[in-house]
Amino acid sequence: MDREAAFSALSALLGERFSRARHALDAHGQSETHFPPTPPEAVAWPQDTQEVAEIMRICHAHALPVIPFGAGTSLEGQTSAIHGGLTLDMSRMNRLLCVEPGDMTADVEPGLTREELNRELRATGLFFPVDPGANASLGGMASTRASGTTAVRYGTMRDNVLGLEVVLADGSVITTGSHAPKSASGYDLTALFLGAEGTLGIITRLTLRLAGQPEAISAAICAFETIDDAVGAVTQTIQMGIPMARIEFVDADTARAFNLYSGMDMPEKPHLLLEFHGSERAVAEDAERFGEIAREFGATGFESATRQEERTALWTMRHKAYYAVLALRPGATALVTDICVPISRLAEAVAETRADIAAASIPGPILGHVGDGNFHAILLVEPGNEAELAEARELARRMSERALSLGGTITGEHGIGIGKQSLMESEHGPAWQIMGRLKQALDPGGILNPGKILPP
Repeated sequence: MDREAAFSALSALLGERFSRARHALDAHGQSETHFPPTPPEAVAWPQDTQEVAEIMRICHAHALPVIPFGAGTSLEGQTSAIHGGLTLDMSRMNRLLCVEPGDMTADVEPGLTREELNRELRATGLFFPVDPGANASLGGMASTRASGTTAVRYGTMRDNVLGLEVVLADGSVITTGSHAPKSASGYDLTALFLGAEGTLGIITRLTLRLAGQPEAISAAICAFETIDDAVGAVTQTIQMGIPMARIEFVDADTARAFNLYSGMDMPEKPHLLLEFHGSERAVAEDAERFGEIAREFGATGFESATRQEERTALWTMRHKAYYAVLALRPGATALVTDICVPISRLAEAVAETRADIAAASIPGPILGHVGDGNFHAILLVEPGNEAELAEARELARRMSERALSLGGTITGEHGIGIGKQSLMESEHGPAWQIMGRLKQALDPGGILNPGKILPP
């Protein structure tokens, strides 16, 4: 291993788009949550697939670790350079390559963010529906198999990526999938790279499935006396087949955070935030049907919003929930965790989690995309307080074990990274070792985002 030789070759290839400056390293070593700064040894900004391939050939020859980096919004330490090496910042590969309105598809580079893509799609009558909240890069969203507030209607990245171009560890380039709506041709390699968190290859192009912009959109918000009532309304709504575009839950602590951070005037009670998409008539009917269900479960303060600025304010508030919750304990950092369970076990999972946190010494508001059984806890800890961090980790571990006992998964959208690596064997058993064998086959030198997801 000769890292200096690798850095010299990369500098000669990339010029000013290669850096070992401290400010660049620090900017790529930060985490959104509690993980300590772990900067790389160097940063590279490729401009096209050919450059990525040449970078990987150099790194492969010198056994240099490579960590793909999108917008840096991951929550489980996915971009931490725990073994040093090179961070590959994909932000300059950010073009919308083509749109096929008739096929409702688009080809994009991985550094393009979802908000940038949707701005460029406005004139087409189409949009990309996956909304994780953060203005994440599409390559990063694919690499973590992201979902978000709209998954209950439009699905996750798994459902909305038709194909990929990927550079492998040795610099070879492959394509997976196609523009066709479906295929029965061979192994589904597209699915293999979705959620791999950069451990199997570097995504350099994505073919995305688009959706039509709805004729009408209506949002709503309502309060409930208890968490059980709110979750019960969600469960019945899903079971009755009412086509929700979003159905989000926040607990009383999160409602208080919204009031303080966003200037809202919400009762400090559990709330549901909803959105309906469709024709004018269908949206009105769906909202009315949901209102009937909500009232059966004791909902109060049901308010609807059809004007775009009102809806934007509502979802901006929701998307800033993490920062609002952080403000409940000024100076705090957070361990943010998520689980996903079958809808039939959602009420049980939320109630037990809430009771677990209530008995702890640290605050931990709960919120999430409960329409698909996915919810989060934001566990607030004092920086440097190892006892509190240990308590938060234990709460997160119990959440994950609870999800598995109820037939669910340890993460619905945050991914594994280094934060949940220790739980993978509990969920997957011998299949975790099979993942390790796949890694060995595609990256025998172990240079692609080492130390993440897989067995040591």
